[in-house]
Amino acid sequence: MATPSSTDTATEAPARRERAAGPVDGPVVIEARGIDKTFRIPSHRIDSFKERIVRPFARVEYRELRALRDVSFEVRQGEFFGIVGRNGSGKSTLLKILASIYRADAGTIRMVGRPAPFIELGVGFNPDVSARENIVLNGVMMGLSQREARRRVDAVLDFAELGEFADLKLKNYSSGMMVRLAFSVMLQSDAEILLIDEVLAVGDAAFQQKCKDVFHEMRDAGRTIVLVTHDMTAVESFCHRALLLHDGEIVHIGDPEQVQRQYLRLNFAGGDGGAAAKGGVVPDVHARLVDSWLENESERAVNVELGKPIRFGAVFEALRDLERPTFGFHCYNEDGLEMFVFHRTLLLEEGQPDRLAEGQRARISGTVENPLMPGRYNLKCWVARRRNPGDLALHGIDVLDFVVFGTAPPRGLVLVEADVDAAPERPEGR
Repeated sequence: MATPSSTDTATEAPARRERAAGPVDGPVVIEARGIDKTFRIPSHRIDSFKERIVRPFARVEYRELRALRDVSFEVRQGEFFGIVGRNGSGKSTLLKILASIYRADAGTIRMVGRPAPFIELGVGFNPDVSARENIVLNGVMMGLSQREARRRVDAVLDFAELGEFADLKLKNYSSGMMVRLAFSVMLQSDAEILLIDEVLAVGDAAFQQKCKDVFHEMRDAGRTIVLVTHDMTAVESFCHRALLLHDGEIVHIGDPEQVQRQYLRLNFAGGDGGAAAKGGVVPDVHARLVDSWLENESERAVNVELGKPIRFGAVFEALRDLERPTFGFHCYNEDGLEMFVFHRTLLLEEGQPDRLAEGQRARISGTVENPLMPGRYNLKCWVARRRNPGDLALHGIDVLDFVVFGTAPPRGLVLVEADVDAAPERPEGR
C-alpha cells in the first residue's frame, strides 16, 4: 500500500478551478411544455378462450398509471442533457415521447433539427444476415444513402473490433459482440439530436472506456444529446445539465452535482428497503469537490511519468456539518481494479472541535509513491462522517483522471523495488 509522504490539511482554502460542466448558451432546440402521459393497465386480463365463454359479458377493469405529470424543460443546441430517476420514474417514457414513439396525452414538444432515437441497442438488426449487411441496412434507416452507409462499414467494424466476423450472421454473435456492433452503428448517425437510453454499460471494461471516450469527443464537438441513465458518474462526467424525475414529476433540474445529490437522497433516504433503514454504511452526499490537480516539480501537470511520485492536491467543501470526517483515497486502473488505498483525517489544532462545519473547506495535498505501470487511472475519494455510534455515512467523489506514461515491460500491474539477493547454496558438509 502506498501512503503519502506528506499531507497538509487546512480549511477555507480558496478554489482555483470549479469542477463544473458550464452552461451552454446556444439556441433552444428541444422545448417541452406541460407533458402528461397516462397508461391504462387492466386489473384482470381475459386471455383464454375458456374465460371468454364462461364470462362473455365480464367487464375488463383498468387502473391508471400516470407516468408523467406536467413535465416542462428546454435543451439547447450543443448541450449534453441527462435524464435520471429511479425505476418507474417515467424517464424512458419521456424519451419515447421525444422520439415520437409515444404520443403525449397533453402538452407540446417543439424540436429544431432531425432526431435519432437509440432506445434499445440492436433494434432493427436482422439475425439471418451478416454484420456487414446489417450495418448498411441500419445506416440507411438512420438517413444515410446506401453508398455512404457502405463507405462507413469498415469504420463501424474497426470500432466494434469485429472485423474478422464481418461476414458472420448475427444469430451466431454473442450478446457482447451484438451490443458492441449496435453501439458502433449508433455512432454513425448524422442527426442533429441524439436521444439515447442506457447505452454506456456495453461490452467489457476496455470497450466501455472506449465508449466513454467517444462520448467525451461528442460532448466537446457540440453535439446535442439527451441521455437517460442510472449512472451518476456518467451524468457528472458528460452532462452540462440534468433532470431528475420521481413518480412522473420533475424533482430537480440544473447542475449535475445537485441532481446527483437529490437522486442519492431518493435512493438512500431510509425508505422501504433502503440501506439507511437497515443501518450500517449508506451513501450520503455531504461534500463536494471544489478543485483538484496534479503537480510536477514546478507547476500543475496533467499526467505522471513512470516511476515519478504522484504529487496531487484536492479541495473539498462540506455541504453540512461533518463530525469526525475521514478522507479515503482509492486509485483504480481503467479495468476498475483497485491499485492502492490510503486514508487521511483532519489535522486540527488542540481545542478545536472534531468537525468540519457546513461551508468550510479542507485542503488535502501531498506526495504518494508511484508503483503504477503505464496506463490510465482514476483517483476516487470516499468522504466518511460519523453520525451516530455504529452509523457511518459515505460519499464517493471522483477526484482525478490521469495517465502514467513511460516505457516498461508489459508485465504485472505495478512496478516495485526489490531488495533481494540470489546466491548458490553450499552443499552440506563443505
